[in-house]
This record gives sequence, C-alpha cells and structure tokens, in this order.
Amino acid sequence: MQNEILIKQLKYKDQRAFSQLYDMYAESILGVVYTILNDQPLAEEVLQDTFLKVWDKADQYDSKKGRFFTWILNIARNKAIDKTRSKAFKQSQKSTDLENFKNVINANSEINKKEDADLIKKTVDKLKPLCVKLIDMLFFKGFTQEQTSESLDTPLGTIKSRSRSCLKDLRESFNTQSL
Repeated sequence: MQNEILIKQLKYKDQRAFSQLYDMYAESILGVVYTILNDQPLAEEVLQDTFLKVWDKADQYDSKKGRFFTWILNIARNKAIDKTRSKAFKQSQKSTDLENFKNVINANSEINKKEDADLIKKTVDKLKPLCVKLIDMLFFKGFTQEQTSESLDTPLGTIKSRSRSCLKDLRESFNTQSL
C-alpha cells in the first residue's frame, strides 16, 4: 500500500516520494545494471539515467501492466543494453551469468525488495535450464538472436522459436505468481 501512495505522489512530481522510491530500488537496479555492464562508473551513469527517465515518465507507469519494480527494471535493462551496444562491448565482457543477477537482488534486506527478489527467483527457478540461458543471453546480457545463435552453435531459427517458447513460459510463470 505504501508503494502505491508513493507512486501516485511521484506521478504528481513529489520529490520526497521520488527520493523514497530511489532509496527503495536504487541498490537493486544498480546491481542489475552492473551485472550487464560489469563497469561501476557506467552502471552508476545508467542508474542516474534510469531514475531521470522514471521522474520524467512516471505518468506512463500503469499498475495494470505490471509491478513498479519491473517497470523500473525494464527501463534500466534497456538503458544498460543500449550502453553496451553504443560502446561495442564484446561477448567476453558479458560473461556474468543469471545466477549473479538473482544473488544481487536476493542480497537486499528491505521487505519490498525481498518480495520482488523472491518473485524473480521463483519464476526463474521454474524455467528449463535452456530457457534460463536464452533469457540470460538475450535480455540480461544484451546479445542479439544472431549472437546467441553463434555462441550456442544453434541455428538462428531454432533460437528464435525457443526464445519465443521460453518467453511464453516466463510470462505464464509470472502470471501464476501473485503480482
């Protein structure tokens, strides 16, 4: 309930609400961004850009489409992936795995963060190992489908169909969790 109030206040450009939401989520978001970039100064820059976008676009958040944490996480992930592409990161610089991502989020102690971390962990743990690998490469590390195909030595068409299937499984798993 507290989150809902803060989010509503944020939509009206309340700086205190923004500050509280930043305090609640910045550590987790920074961990995810760092996992993608593996560079602390760049991760901090992306974190700042993420929260600037959250401030500017708060009115676009729709609780019917998902949790606030997920909305911020998607903004941060997209910004981090854009950063890796703009810096032409090589695959060898993207060698962290999804387990590190789960561990970063699980390390948080605040109740709301813990709930989000538990939801992500439960959802990911239900996926097949191949799905975890594909989602990790395509979404957390920013690989293209072509790069994933080459890295896994698997035909591109197979990667495309498996990734669609895995995303469907992930979506269904999220839908069965209490959001």
